[in-house]
Amino acid sequence: MSDTSTGKVVVNRVMSLDGFIAGPGHTMDWIFEHMTSATFPEVMAATGAMLIGRGTYEVGKRMSAENTGYDGGAQFVLTHRPPDEPDPEVTFLTCDIEEAVARAHRAAGDKNLEILGADVAAQCLQRGLVDEILVYVLPVLLGDGVRFAPPGLHQIDLEPLGNVRSGGVTMLRFRVRT
Repeated sequence: MSDTSTGKVVVNRVMSLDGFIAGPGHTMDWIFEHMTSATFPEVMAATGAMLIGRGTYEVGKRMSAENTGYDGGAQFVLTHRPPDEPDPEVTFLTCDIEEAVARAHRAAGDKNLEILGADVAAQCLQRGLVDEILVYVLPVLLGDGVRFAPPGLHQIDLEPLGNVRSGGVTMLRFRVRT
């Protein structure tokens, strides 16, 4: 990546043991039964900005009244259709994925850019824009929902960097091999 940011581009995913990042109907309330922003505070402290897909943004907005407390820095939402009523705390981007990552990465400064959302993460992985993947495996089986990786994602080799457990949650960290 050709900018002056020193932080990494990190795909950040919560996942059920059976491989789902959201339940049926894109539900994500099951996450907060097992995990809060205090579960791995070092991740939030290392994050300077977030690039979020529109679907994930909408789900998060619906849930924000119940579950607050995660401050990942500047928020950028990549979308084809910006909302009619802008959110003053969010920058909506309608550019291509490379430009979106570059803008959000610059905003993160010397901290990490966190990528949230299945489609945005897959696009970043397909184009070689990701440095690391963090996966939080929760002790739940959902049976259906949004899979960790969408169909059509080509093979991406990863190097395990470590794992840490906090309560019932296990965080796995991988470097994306280039």
